[in-house]
Amino acid sequence: QVQLVESGGGLVQAGGSLRLSCAASGRTVSMGWFRQAPEKEREFVSVISWSGSTTYYADSVKGRFTISRDNAKNTVYLQMNSLKPEDTAVYYCAASGTSIGRRLADFASWGQGTQVTVSS
Repeated sequence: QVQLVESGGGLVQAGGSLRLSCAASGRTVSMGWFRQAPEKEREFVSVISWSGSTTYYADSVKGRFTISRDNAKNTVYLQMNSLKPEDTAVYYCAASGTSIGRRLADFASWGQGTQVTVSS
């Protein structure tokens, strides 16, 4: 397992943007983002393959969020635009040493989470 450290969360008004970053302590195959709102289950947001050639997004964020990675820095990013109040959640970075997936069980390493709050 690798250690993951997220940063970039905060408070933003609806329609605004934030960029999350997640630095890994070692090499990973796929990296992803999940989120968990109060009293809700953790849900998939986006994932990217090691090469960056394959990405997946939840329907709720498609067209607004963009995932990318810099393998030289072992870092994955999540650019979030046109934020909505329903995007408010703790966002978690996850990493897998195997093939790309979209389920919680596909990821062996997790960050501590970063809070994103979108005000209306």
